[in-house]
Amino acid sequence: MQVKSRKSARYAIAAAVLLVVAHSTVAVLLRVSPTGVYFRTADQLAMAGIGVLLGGLALVLTRPRIRVGPAGVAVRNLLSERLIEWDLVRGLSFPDGAMWARVDIPDDEFINVMAIQSNDREHAVAAVRKFRTLERKYAPAASVPTDAVDQD
Repeated sequence: MQVKSRKSARYAIAAAVLLVVAHSTVAVLLRVSPTGVYFRTADQLAMAGIGVLLGGLALVLTRPRIRVGPAGVAVRNLLSERLIEWDLVRGLSFPDGAMWARVDIPDDEFINVMAIQSNDREHAVAAVRKFRTLERKYAPAASVPTDAVDQD
């Protein structure tokens, strides 16, 4: 199973396109200025380059994903990726009011899963259910909490 957020990825792509288009437009119009300031080609290229850089930074928001398989749970957030073996996984929770889910690990610790976000609604619910099904399949029996079973 592999899950990525749908809405935040769309928003990030739209923001990246908007940033590149806006900065490119300003770069083209930079020479048309009655203020007496002289902008050169290097200034225009720099402005477009800033737009590309900011657009690339916005695309970092498309990185989060979770992969679940026999080896464990691989959680990739904005800047990091971590593989959690099944014997360390205590479940997947989605606390009330939270923006995203989290993988519970021993000692009351957890790892945020930005790939399963509350704004994805039904997609997030389906991802949590699929995770719990795979957890019952792959995790050692002692580590799967009994309250993790869906009550449909």
